[in-house]
Amino acid sequence: MTSTRTTLSLFGLLTLVWGTSFVAIKAGLDSFPPILFAAFRHDLASVLLLAFVAASSRRWLPRTRSDLELIAIGGALMVGGHFSLLFVGQQYVPSALGAILLSLTPMLTALFAVVALPAERMRIHGVAGLVLGFLGVLVIANPSPSSLGGQLVGVLLLLGSAASFSIGAVWAERYTASLPIVSIQAWMMLFGAIVLHAISLRHPGETVAAVEWTQSGLLALVYLGVFASAVGFLVYFRLMDAVGPSETSLVNYATPVVAAVAGWALLGEQITALTVAGFGLILGGFLLVKADAIRSSVLHRGSTAVPAFYDDSREHVVVEGNAYVVESGSETGYPAD
Repeated sequence: MTSTRTTLSLFGLLTLVWGTSFVAIKAGLDSFPPILFAAFRHDLASVLLLAFVAASSRRWLPRTRSDLELIAIGGALMVGGHFSLLFVGQQYVPSALGAILLSLTPMLTALFAVVALPAERMRIHGVAGLVLGFLGVLVIANPSPSSLGGQLVGVLLLLGSAASFSIGAVWAERYTASLPIVSIQAWMMLFGAIVLHAISLRHPGETVAAVEWTQSGLLALVYLGVFASAVGFLVYFRLMDAVGPSETSLVNYATPVVAAVAGWALLGEQITALTVAGFGLILGGFLLVKADAIRSSVLHRGSTAVPAFYDDSREHVVVEGNAYVVESGSETGYPAD
């Protein structure tokens, strides 16, 4: 059993790595075209994770049609679409604002699940949470004619990024993976990198010739590929095993604080009162949407068995701080609470 001190250390490490990843994206965008930058990041991360699963002698080759379709959906939407829009949108907004807007992903996933899956229902406090969350986005975006072409464009792109991930997560509920989580995640990253390269090729400015091979750019790329992606996901899986998905999902709401402090200290970014107010509304919305799951997790923590690290009986498909859980042996999976 993981000790409380170890759990807190894992939570702190993951919050630090994923919070500072938004600053690394901002720093790397000075050297790389955005979509090509995202592609290079996932080239590196997928190679590292595939090497890890091959070296650990785990099952790592896709074996079923469900494996292939899940990898394709995750790679196209939860990596390709998600990160292409994230990296382009991050050009227009501060690091903390990107982290805040991506914290909408669990709420968007719940909304799309209600729309697309007949068995899904949302209670009144969940609806209130969605309204509160989107009100937070409006406060942050502060739409006005003068903001067109600037921050508002970035906000819309980042909302599209969160929506791409959420749609992919809901769609993936139709599939059951036969592979361990790390194997699925590695193949999703590799397929997503291919998608990102394909998107990049369709944009004139997205060429290797446009890359400025600076030391800061290379450090940002290595940090994102090695620490934020490969190492970060392994820490995330360990934390999931220790406390479950509900508590782990709170990482999404600690990372904006780290991103804000790191952006201020390293990049000189300023955080406005509207941004802080909007984040508070989004956090409140999340707590309302996930109230039942969080209450259930707290009440049953002592009696609910948590799967062992890398337990093949439960699969988690994770992209940058958001988790999707697939129950083996069932026809459908369930979004992580």
